[in-house]
Amino acid sequence: MIHRKRIISLVLTAVMCLGLGLQVNASEISETKEKAAQLENQKKAAENEKNSLAAQLEKIAGEMEDLQGQIEEKEMELFAKEEELSQAKVEENEQYQDMKKRIKYMYENGNAQFIEILLESKTIGDFLNKAEYISTISEYDRDMLEQFQEIVKAVEKQEAEIRDEYEEMGDMQDELIAKQDQVSKLVTQKEAEISSLGSQLDDTNKKLAQLEEAAAEAQRKQAEAAASQQAQSSAGSGYKPGGAGAAVVSGNGTFTHPCPGYTYISSYFGYREQPLAGASTNHKGMDFAAPQGTPIYAAASGTVVSAAYSGNAGNMITISHGNGLSTIYMHCYQMYVSAGQTVSKGQNIASVGTTGNSTGPHLHFQVNLNGVPTNPMNYL
Repeated sequence: MIHRKRIISLVLTAVMCLGLGLQVNASEISETKEKAAQLENQKKAAENEKNSLAAQLEKIAGEMEDLQGQIEEKEMELFAKEEELSQAKVEENEQYQDMKKRIKYMYENGNAQFIEILLESKTIGDFLNKAEYISTISEYDRDMLEQFQEIVKAVEKQEAEIRDEYEEMGDMQDELIAKQDQVSKLVTQKEAEISSLGSQLDDTNKKLAQLEEAAAEAQRKQAEAAASQQAQSSAGSGYKPGGAGAAVVSGNGTFTHPCPGYTYISSYFGYREQPLAGASTNHKGMDFAAPQGTPIYAAASGTVVSAAYSGNAGNMITISHGNGLSTIYMHCYQMYVSAGQTVSKGQNIASVGTTGNSTGPHLHFQVNLNGVPTNPMNYL
């Protein structure tokens, strides 16, 4: 009795320690999840900023393309105006040279020739016409020179205005190039930030997966310790390690609980993220954690279809209950029935073990309807 109490005390201590470990692990998991969420938000914000910068770059590229087209047009205008100015200066110079020749001629010959021309006039009308002609030539030279000079000034002014616009566009182009370089650097920095956040997020998610796996393992061990404590407490209640015990029927469902008193489910029916190596992620039954040797009871009356060792399932019993229903009991330690045997509801058919592909003592309880696995909770 003293020895049994000591064992129970040790088991209780282990359960308490495991419980404290689970609390610490849960706190770390919560903190890691929060950190992962923060990193995810930071990464999304950085990606949004990068997309915004990329849009700015695209806009700048469009503005530069438009400005380049305007610069090319202005270059053509400037080239045409330079040609026009050059021609105006040529015409101005030609007029100036012609006028200089006439002035030189008059200076070198004096006024005698003009007087002779006038004296040769036969009539007063002819005289007046010749005098007016000489005056007209002088006025024409002067007027034409002034006209050409005005044209040159006008073209020079237009050329200066075009050149100012051209230089202004060049400054605008330089500003756009500088802005483009600045935004490109920001994009590069943002890409580096996103890469860093992505690496941190990957590391955090890996840590979270490890923590959750450790928590699941600790929870399983806690359940096994609790089950062991319960088994020690209920020792002498009729269970005999060497053979089958009395029948037990519990619950109000179609099936009695196959392992009454051990309701902790270490693995539920359906999808599971981290199965054992070689096991399917689609769990076809429910795992009840219980210490080795705990009685297993037939969920309902029926006929034992098979009771033998079966690879990953270990010692396995299959019972047919009619109407397409059958139940399966895996990883048994001892089996108390054989194929072809008729069993009653609640009959002790085996004991909990860890045979086959198993991490610890538990009962894999599976319900098939017309050969298809279905959730056992629908029948318990």
